[in-house]
Amino acid sequence: VAPQMVGMGLLEAVPESEITANADPDDADGDGISGKANYVWDQLHGTTALGRFGWKANVPLIDQQVAGAFVGDIGVTSSIFPEENCAAAQPDCQAAPNGGSPEVEEPLLQAVIFYSKTLAVPARRDFEDATVLQGKTFFNEIGCARCHLPKMTTDPAYAIPQLAGQTIRPFTDLLLHDMGDGLADGRPDFLASGNEWRTPPLWGIGLIEKVNGHTNLLHDGRARNAEEAVLWHGGEGEAAKEAFRGLPQEDRDALIRYLNSL
Repeated sequence: VAPQMVGMGLLEAVPESEITANADPDDADGDGISGKANYVWDQLHGTTALGRFGWKANVPLIDQQVAGAFVGDIGVTSSIFPEENCAAAQPDCQAAPNGGSPEVEEPLLQAVIFYSKTLAVPARRDFEDATVLQGKTFFNEIGCARCHLPKMTTDPAYAIPQLAGQTIRPFTDLLLHDMGDGLADGRPDFLASGNEWRTPPLWGIGLIEKVNGHTNLLHDGRARNAEEAVLWHGGEGEAAKEAFRGLPQEDRDALIRYLNSL
């Protein structure tokens, strides 16, 4: 399942120091949550950098995410990835005609990058509803907010002024967490193990059905709705999941109402 694209520029604008300040890879505070940063290859600058995007935080910048999608998903080269995405064992791929080198002209590439950075986060709904506010209390009390951090700030010096110096509410820490064997794909990705996933932002989650025509969640869409997504949590999310399971039905429903208001 493709991750949501809303608010990507705002997430890119969060200072690295703010993200890494929440990391606790050795669980030094003993709360069972040991988020860690993923450091990945930065194609633009030829070095390693903090990963922010993708299910395992394996991409550092939106420019690279967009160019990587061009070449990886549809086989179109760009100034960032000028080489065809063909393995040595694919001679037909290597011999196939192309649309020039690179195939995506720079103005088009930059337009898609800018669109991806500025796609807005939808407005909250029902945020003053009494049931939604009750659900917010349960969300915080059972520990969901330990990984799905409600609030971050963006760098005042970020290149797009409209995204700079803002308080945002993405409900993510952009860190990796071990979510247990039940969700594991067994695929390491830079510093991410086969059990680790980036905390997905929750803003806009209540509008996925309206936008996409379904409510399938998690990396492979196995959860049919928000409640199933919570119940798939394991590993570092096990305690919060069990606390959710232990709530009375009315309180669980209130928490889901809160999620769907985001």
